[in-house]
Amino acid sequence: MNRITELLNIEYPIVQAGMIWCSGWELASAVSNAGGLGLIGAGSMYPDILREHIQKCKAATDKPFGVNVPLLYPDLEHHFQIIMEEKVQVVVTSAGNPKTWTKILQDNGAKVIHVVSNVKFAKKCEEAGVDAIVAEGFEAGGHNGREETTTFCLIPMVRAAVNLPLIAAGGIANGAGIFGAFALGADGAQVGSRFVASIESSAHQSFKDRVVAAQEGDTELSLKQLTPVRLLKNKFYQDVKLAESRGASTQELAELLGSRRAKRGMYEGDLEEGELEIGQAAAIVNRIQPAGEIVQEMWQEFLAAKKKFCAEW
Repeated sequence: MNRITELLNIEYPIVQAGMIWCSGWELASAVSNAGGLGLIGAGSMYPDILREHIQKCKAATDKPFGVNVPLLYPDLEHHFQIIMEEKVQVVVTSAGNPKTWTKILQDNGAKVIHVVSNVKFAKKCEEAGVDAIVAEGFEAGGHNGREETTTFCLIPMVRAAVNLPLIAAGGIANGAGIFGAFALGADGAQVGSRFVASIESSAHQSFKDRVVAAQEGDTELSLKQLTPVRLLKNKFYQDVKLAESRGASTQELAELLGSRRAKRGMYEGDLEEGELEIGQAAAIVNRIQPAGEIVQEMWQEFLAAKKKFCAEW
C-alpha cells in the first residue's frame, strides 16, 4: 500500500479521470471493480441524472468510487447535495476554489481531491485542507492550465511545494508512464484518454475510433481566451483557429463554442462540428479494451518497468 491506495481504500494507485460525456456509472464501476478508483463525470450531468448514475454505480460495485465535479458549472449546490445524500466516498473537484466545498464534503464523510495545473494552486489546496491533489500537466485532454507546464516539470515542482498525497495526470496511458510519475514524486496516476477508448466509456463509438486513430500532433491546446482546452484537430478546431487568427473577441469565440459542442462531438459522434476533447496520450492508445483489462494491463506494465529499472541500476 502507499498513500493513495490507503487514502482511497483501493488496490492500485490508478484513478480514472472523470471526463464529461465519457465517464458514466458503467466505466466508473468497471474501473473500481478492477482495483482502481472509478469516477463519474458530473460535469455533463443534470442533478437527477447524476443521482441515477451514482445509484447504478453503487449497485454495480461494492468498491470505492467517486464523482468528479468541475466547479465552473451551474447547479453545484444540487450536485453536492446529491453527492452527500448518496454518501459518495470520494469527490474530485476542479476549475475553482477548493475552499468553497472541501470542509462541507469532508464533514459529510467524503475524501476530497482537487485538480491543479500549477504550484500556486497546489499550495492553496493544502491551505484548504484537501485530502490529496491531482497535478495535471498540459498534455492532458479537456480543460487545462494557462501556464502550459508539462507533467514532467509539474510533478516534481508540486512535490517539493506540498506534502499532500499527489496524483499525477497528463500524458499517462500505460504502466511505464505511471512508473515515471512515481519516479518524479507522485503517489498515484490519473488516466483519462486511455479510458475514453474503453468498452464501458459512454463516448460515441465514432469518437472512440477517432481517439484510437490519433497520431502524434493530432491534438492542440485551444480556446485560450476562454478556458484552455486540448482538442483533436477537426473542422470545429479549424474554425476556432481561424477565428483566433483574425482576432475574434471572447464573445465571438463563446458564441462559436455554443452550449452543446462537447456533447455533439464526444457523445453524439459528430467528428467535424463537435468539440473533441482528448489528451496527447491518444497517440499512445491503439485499441479499444474493457476498462478492467486496461487497469490490469497498466499495473503489470508498471511492475515490469519497476523490475527492469531495479535490475539495470
